[in-house]
Amino acid sequence: MTRSIVLLTLVLTLAGCGVAETGAAAATAASTKAEEARQGLKTEARVREQVDAAMKQAADRRTEADNDSK
Repeated sequence: MTRSIVLLTLVLTLAGCGVAETGAAAATAASTKAEEARQGLKTEARVREQVDAAMKQAADRRTEADNDSK
């Protein structure tokens, strides 16, 4: 009986370690994905700014061309 209890305790301890390791790996993966999402949002904002600047420059050139043609 005592041997069974010791064996059961050992098995449960080792199983608990695996669960903790799995949880830690999941937390790390989630943290990495969150950082990737933040970087993606920063990249999106930077691209939007570049597109807006290009559109403004094109509009300014059209306005300048219209003024020159008058």
